[in-house]
Amino acid sequence: MNNSTVTRRRFLANGLALTSTILVAGTAVHGKEFLASKAAGSSVDFSALRKDIKGTVVTAADPEFKKFAYDTLWNRLRPSNRLPQVIVRVANDQDAITAVKFAKANGLKVVVRGGGHNWCAPSLRKGGMMVDLTNLTKVLSIDTEKRIAVTEPIVSNREIMKALNAKGFSYPTGHCPPVKMSGYLLSGGMAWNQGIWGPGVGSVEAIELVTPDGELIKATRQEHEDYFWAARGAGCGFFGIALRYHLKLYPTPKNIAGNVYYFPLDQVGPLGGWLSSLAPKLSPKIELSLFVVTAPANLAEKCKKDNGKIAMVTATVFAESEEEVRTKLKPFDDCPVIDKCLEKSIHTPLTFEQLFDSSGELWPGDMRNQVDAIFSMANLKDMMEATKEHCLKMSPQSVFMFAIFTGPDVPVKPPADAAFSMTGKLYGGPWTMWKDVKDDAANIKWHLKCVELMKPYISGHYVSETDTVQFPDYAKNSFSTKNWAKIAELRKKYDPHGVFFAYFDGLN
Repeated sequence: MNNSTVTRRRFLANGLALTSTILVAGTAVHGKEFLASKAAGSSVDFSALRKDIKGTVVTAADPEFKKFAYDTLWNRLRPSNRLPQVIVRVANDQDAITAVKFAKANGLKVVVRGGGHNWCAPSLRKGGMMVDLTNLTKVLSIDTEKRIAVTEPIVSNREIMKALNAKGFSYPTGHCPPVKMSGYLLSGGMAWNQGIWGPGVGSVEAIELVTPDGELIKATRQEHEDYFWAARGAGCGFFGIALRYHLKLYPTPKNIAGNVYYFPLDQVGPLGGWLSSLAPKLSPKIELSLFVVTAPANLAEKCKKDNGKIAMVTATVFAESEEEVRTKLKPFDDCPVIDKCLEKSIHTPLTFEQLFDSSGELWPGDMRNQVDAIFSMANLKDMMEATKEHCLKMSPQSVFMFAIFTGPDVPVKPPADAAFSMTGKLYGGPWTMWKDVKDDAANIKWHLKCVELMKPYISGHYVSETDTVQFPDYAKNSFSTKNWAKIAELRKKYDPHGVFFAYFDGLN
């Protein structure tokens, strides 16, 4: 079939987006301090804080408290058993400094809301202070000569890329358009064109942040390097408030294009095996993914026997010419089960704006969610065969997806100077999504069973897209053993009084 067979809208809407308690050194001490801080904070007078803050201070006594606590959360499945004692929505740097100093003086532990996709909502803790960065939304500067942009924390993936693309540059942002820089970068950053540009944190050159002592510092590879290391991947375990990111820029690829193929679900195993063998031979300029999704309307009849589910292969190339697009995508012509293909579109020209539209369709922001994104060294055939029958029962909105990293050097080593340290040949898992509260139990049960089926193949988790609340091991398993220990050591060194909530404080 030629390009006209599949509309660009359907192509974008359905296929291109890629993308038991553990106690570590220092955590037990922090837990004791947390109990003490709750007692100390129970009678705190916040009137002085309200006077000193230019932003907004709300407590449980204020009618808008729950709106502030919940409204900026991505997940509509929200915890009801953990709320802060006070929320400080800061307006500027000084507000953040004032908030931390007040919290430290009054025995209140601090958690930060940075606008990410973290489905288990670690920005909601029992007691303490939430510092909400929602108002810090500016792209402050773009220096095209030095190839550096400076941005506040609550600039979305779409917003920063749009501003940069207008000047001929790009940054390895995340795939989902509304996710903000802090939520994305503090966890490592699974990026567009990651095979060439690397993860998001690999291109962070400096971070301006507030320390547990309320000091504003600029952390780089040469100065405050421990903070620089920890901020680049520690996720919700970071002991500071990131206020500005200095980002290394890259020229925008001149020709972005993609292929998409739809197959019957019974082909998902053979496809997984073929893609696993193909990926090392492909250019790292190609993003390659295998999905199980609900079939598009025009293919629904052909997928009735599979409860409306379909296998989808996407390949996106970030190239410099149309000739390079054709050359890089040519290996897909030799798919061994191409005769089973129900529909395809090839060499479809794309922009980053269209890529964000695609991700926004696949991962909408108004759903109830359970998510476990994992890394794996397995052959994708084994993963898909183990979960295929179970995928027949997933909700119509859910996405089961694996990115297969491409190029001869997979798995790629994460940056040596960052807390982010998990890698693999595969990245993905179940994004279980549904609308209605009455479907909570069924979907949560489905999701947990899916993760259980995947367990033999899991090498690690991604700290910002997995349930570190219900399964604390998932946080530990989001890092190398060495980096997990180092995060604990640095927390003990730089936040000895436990001003900031650690990974597991205030959750249960």
